[in-house]
Amino acid sequence: MSQELADPRAAIAALRERMGEAIIGQREVIERLLIGLLANGNLLVEGLPGLAKTRAIKALAKNLECDFSRIQFTPDLLPSDVTGTEVYYQAEGGGSFRFEPGPIFANIVLADEINRAPAKVQAALLEAMEERQVTVAGKTHAMAPLFMVMATQNPVEQEGTYPLPEAQMDRFLMHVLITYPPVEDEVEVIRLVRREEIAANAPPQADGAAGPAAAPIAQEAVFAARRAIAAIHVADAMERYMADLVNATRVPDAYGDDLKRWIEVGASPRASLALDRCGRTHAWLAGRDYVDPEDVRAIVADVMRHRLGLTYEAQGEGVTPDAVVAEVVRQVALP
Repeated sequence: MSQELADPRAAIAALRERMGEAIIGQREVIERLLIGLLANGNLLVEGLPGLAKTRAIKALAKNLECDFSRIQFTPDLLPSDVTGTEVYYQAEGGGSFRFEPGPIFANIVLADEINRAPAKVQAALLEAMEERQVTVAGKTHAMAPLFMVMATQNPVEQEGTYPLPEAQMDRFLMHVLITYPPVEDEVEVIRLVRREEIAANAPPQADGAAGPAAAPIAQEAVFAARRAIAAIHVADAMERYMADLVNATRVPDAYGDDLKRWIEVGASPRASLALDRCGRTHAWLAGRDYVDPEDVRAIVADVMRHRLGLTYEAQGEGVTPDAVVAEVVRQVALP
């Protein structure tokens, strides 16, 4: 048994370190990507252009033993462009239809600018995410055991976009927001890109002069980590705490006038399940075999921000989903 399979924690730590070398100033994004991967979920990542959304998912795919595909969502995209289609092949003595898989049939899928494609294309992608299978011409085609979608969207441009419906947003395990990096990190970004430019323009070297590239992390290390995460202990009090956080969004009038004015639609049971999965994964990444309140609080905003329906009053006052989640956390008693 290889070292990384014997110690999946070391393998995932190595994966995190390699991603950190390629992405400067976005440590939280790296952690959320790893949580999504290990919790067997899909991520919606929102941020302005140039904040390393695409680079982050490529860094993950490059350092993991996997197939990677990128789908650029555009208004003229068709569902078959994502899922694949039946193609007729003419042969001697007759012809037959064969299924040609689309780009969704990969281990790591980047759905770039998902809100630029119409609803029928979004639905085709989200069906694969939810059911882990695609049905074409009456035949069902299963996805690979390691399957993760990272969808991106730009929060600024609204012209020519098709916002995801709330019910479809709920299918994402987490909604991750990317902000501008600190100026010190931006200086490091400049240096990193300059080094990559120099390396790309360097003359070819003799075989072996640059040393062998590090082998990608095996998929089995991810599956071993998932088995360890499934065994993380969650106390009864912690289960009730997660359920109370979600329930507070459904009965906001019981938790103060502000929440009553702000929340129109509360989070679904998927939020409770996501808190459990992400909380256990966060605890495992921190080296613990149990979940504590800090694990839940660390990921609660990413789990809840896309699952809340705010009132017009809250939107008019400029209240953000994150502010609402912060108030929920403040109001719900710790276990």
